[in-house]
Amino acid sequence: MKKNNTQKASYTSVDFQVTGGKKLSGEITTSFSKNGSVGLLCASLLNKGTTTLHGIARIEEVYRVIEILESIDVSVSWIGAHTIKITPPTKFNLKNINIESAIKTRSIIMLIGPLAHLLPSFSIPHAAGCKLGKRTISAHTYALEELGIKIKTTNNSYDVTTKKTKSANIVMYESGDTACENVLMAAAKIKGVTKIECASGNYMVQEVCFFLQKLGVKVTGIGSGTIIVEGISDINIDIEYSNSEDPIESMMFISAAITTNSELIIKRCPIDFLTLELYKLKKMGLKYKVLKNYLSENENTKLIDIQLFPSKLKAPEDKIHANPYPGINIDNLPFFVPIATVSKGTTLIHDWFYENRAIYATELNRLSANVTLADPHRVYITGGTKLKSAQLVCPPALRPSMVILIAMMAASGTSVLRNVYMINRGYEDIAKRLNSIGADIKIMQN
Repeated sequence: MKKNNTQKASYTSVDFQVTGGKKLSGEITTSFSKNGSVGLLCASLLNKGTTTLHGIARIEEVYRVIEILESIDVSVSWIGAHTIKITPPTKFNLKNINIESAIKTRSIIMLIGPLAHLLPSFSIPHAAGCKLGKRTISAHTYALEELGIKIKTTNNSYDVTTKKTKSANIVMYESGDTACENVLMAAAKIKGVTKIECASGNYMVQEVCFFLQKLGVKVTGIGSGTIIVEGISDINIDIEYSNSEDPIESMMFISAAITTNSELIIKRCPIDFLTLELYKLKKMGLKYKVLKNYLSENENTKLIDIQLFPSKLKAPEDKIHANPYPGINIDNLPFFVPIATVSKGTTLIHDWFYENRAIYATELNRLSANVTLADPHRVYITGGTKLKSAQLVCPPALRPSMVILIAMMAASGTSVLRNVYMINRGYEDIAKRLNSIGADIKIMQN
């Protein structure tokens, strides 16, 4: 098993010291998609040949997936700043799977789809990741059962058995992203036509679809609620594929610029997954200009460069809530929270998808925001209060942790955000990159 010595994965505690009240300026480039990266790493197991992936994010979530792959004898090596080469073993062995890494990422569940074609039975540890309330795998289980893949949930693992796979007409129990990716990967190597209804059209699902096309699998309906896969029984080619940029990171930079009342150019923003977000912000008073339109390296994802201008925003008359694509992205919704703190009036944000993510928005009250929790899904945010520095610990969720960092950047004085592992799960060199546009964030190792 080849060890990847270029990884810098660490579980040691890291804190950020943030001197707030600084204006951002200049330009920043959106990095590669976190969720696209992990989906592509899992999907690479469908290929018996060597897969070279460009645009893989160097983040903790990716490191955990790589550690899992290496522990089951997959050869993984970085051959460039964001390029990775993956060669599968002739025989997979899950007896030595890295449990410590596996329980730190929910992405491990997406190994079920490809591994079901390689092993008649296997077990993987329970998924973890962000703690956002109860998150069942029913959407995975019900859909994969239709394809002949059985999943039994035990106290510590998911036990998977496959006797004979078959194509099917599937209705997704819910329009979940990882569940849809799992089904796509499973269907890719089942001869015949699999129809997936109530499918997710989100960016990471599209990324897997484009990759499957590159592997020779026929996939239609990409981005719609109905995806059709014509599977092939064997995939053995040497290919290269480029992951696209992360719309959630673009939205994070948009939120940071608005909250700090800054002028900023954000490059390589995946516009199809930001259209409604920008329209909502425009109606709230945001002034911006699209500078350029072009395609990502995958030749499918539409990108823009956008210039944001200091603007006086007002709260919308109706609520802000997320929906499956093409609605406001579920992971973009939290970034409206710091925006609401600087918007005139009271904003209602309805985070219906997760049982308790909205609760984390109240952490901004420690920075002198005015956030009222109506119930586990809804918060009212009254804008106009002057944010002030404080010491906080990152909550066990990626986007709420980043929201706190954005608020700290706008708050007067020096704040400390402790244990930023959650932020490093999804954002590469984020302190350094934010500092390059005017933030003042110091990294403190413990």
